[in-house]
Amino acid sequence: MKRSILFLGALFSTMALFAQDDMETRWPAEYEPAKSKFFVRNEIEISADPQVIWDVLVQAEAWPAWYKGAKNVEVSTSGQGELTTNGVFTWKTMGLNFESTIREFEPPYRLSWESRKKSIQGYHAWLIIPTATGAKVITEESQNGWLTFFEKTFQGKKLRRLHDVWLAELKKMSETP
Repeated sequence: MKRSILFLGALFSTMALFAQDDMETRWPAEYEPAKSKFFVRNEIEISADPQVIWDVLVQAEAWPAWYKGAKNVEVSTSGQGELTTNGVFTWKTMGLNFESTIREFEPPYRLSWESRKKSIQGYHAWLIIPTATGAKVITEESQNGWLTFFEKTFQGKKLRRLHDVWLAELKKMSETP
């Protein structure tokens, strides 16, 4: 009983520190969803500590082993294959090769990166929000560029489905002892 009370006290303290504005993505002006050409949002509840989820998520070079939407991931700024503050990584997703730059890196709650090509520019954000049973994980992506018209028109549901798969696999990886 005493441990439960201590746990709940610590949880509520952590949640109080996680203010309302921290529960939302901090969008750069050019990627605000209302102004972007294409936007998707997915979320899932994960029964694991936010730090456990974070530790799985930042191991970017391991993504292809458990997430089918990522291929050829290479973190150029870390010898450990792990995302870091201001890090850069290359990868293939949705049939295109990207170089992505970390824009937000606040362990274990907030991760965002930007990917830029002539044809498409995207901002991908992750929020890991503590809950009584683990965390709610939200991933959002906002895109601009001429290629977004084709993606939205012909593959609009594909990105949403891939993000659902990414979250489901992240849940499995994080909840497995």
